Amino acid sequence: MNAIRSPMAEGLMKRRFGTRVFVDSCGLRKADQVDPMAVMVMDELGVDIIKHRPKTFADLEDDSFDLIISLAPQAHHRALEYTRHLAVEVEYWPTMDPSAVEGSRDSRMDTYRD
Repeated sequence: MNAIRSPMAEGLMKRRFGTRVFVDSCGLRKADQVDPMAVMVMDELGVDIIKHRPKTFADLEDDSFDLIISLAPQAHHRALEYTRHLAVEVEYWPTMDPSAVEGSRDSRMDTYRD
């Protein structure tokens, strides 16, 4: 949904590399907004993702990527399909969806932090 993992990863990459590296994120489906818990956890790190606008592969304005990192199996399959005719490396970094965890607010926030 491009609302949690990918925007968080984008924010961390931008904080680490600034404008030296172009970073963008997208998902299989477009969420209405970034997940509020993701925003709170990233804010704890001094990373502002509130302005992120969720988008899909079809919404990408550029396809001149050197590397696509997918965080979910379905996204990995879509990335491979998307890059079928492009000279782009695709890596899969399995990352749990923190929104799938149930429990108290604190335990859920801890899952987002992990």
